[in-house]
Amino acid sequence: MATKKAGSAAKKTTRSKSQSTKTTVSAPAKVSSKKLSLRSNDLATTFIGEFVGVFALVSAFLITKGEPLYMGFVLVGLVLMVGVLSGSHLNPVITVGAWVTRRLDHLKTVVYLVAQFLGAGAAFVLLTTYLNGAAGDAAGFAQPAREVFQLAPLSETTQWFVFFAEVIGASLFAFAFAGVYKASVDRVTRALTIGFGWMVAVLVASVVAGYVGAQVAVNPAAAVAATAVDWTQIEWMAVAVFLGAPLVGGVVGFALRDLVESK
Repeated sequence: MATKKAGSAAKKTTRSKSQSTKTTVSAPAKVSSKKLSLRSNDLATTFIGEFVGVFALVSAFLITKGEPLYMGFVLVGLVLMVGVLSGSHLNPVITVGAWVTRRLDHLKTVVYLVAQFLGAGAAFVLLTTYLNGAAGDAAGFAQPAREVFQLAPLSETTQWFVFFAEVIGASLFAFAFAGVYKASVDRVTRALTIGFGWMVAVLVASVVAGYVGAQVAVNPAAAVAATAVDWTQIEWMAVAVFLGAPLVGGVVGFALRDLVESK
């Protein structure tokens, strides 16, 4: 009897060990699958938030011709509207600045950038289609046709002024944004900081560029929608001014914020 009891006890122990081993082996797979699902949902939410936000932002930019006062209030509203979805970057300047300063991982950076440029492209296509249709109707009434807003073309005189204006504006905006990037502030404070930070940054940049009769975007996605770069005959200086310069400014703004807050 003792031998049978010992044998059954040994079998139970063996079974319990094997069951615990199976549980231990299968648990990481379940956790990994759950994390992957949550990650996918997070990326999808980010993409939708950025796409919708940039679509609205660039539409407003083209309609108001980038007027800083209007755009500041538009940005406040959009941060309140999509901030909970994507963090409301709404500008490659912020995304690249956050990525270079290690606030953002590689995959999410790509999702942000793709959503931003697709949103800007969708805004351009929709407005162009609408204005073309309106122009056809207006032709019967002898009214002048309207075109989508375009940034003033660069010249040898203006290109360097605009380059530094874009760097300065993007640096100021990124500096303001970095202050509330992951700070524990309420939604309204965050929206006002980002919106009015944009307003101040673009006002300064616009004044600098305005001295030579030029314009700024301080947003590569908006600049592409405003046809700052002619893709049929690419001028690399235009690419450097409207795409490269603001990205450099975004990195400078985030890095400067890190330097100040580390002291």
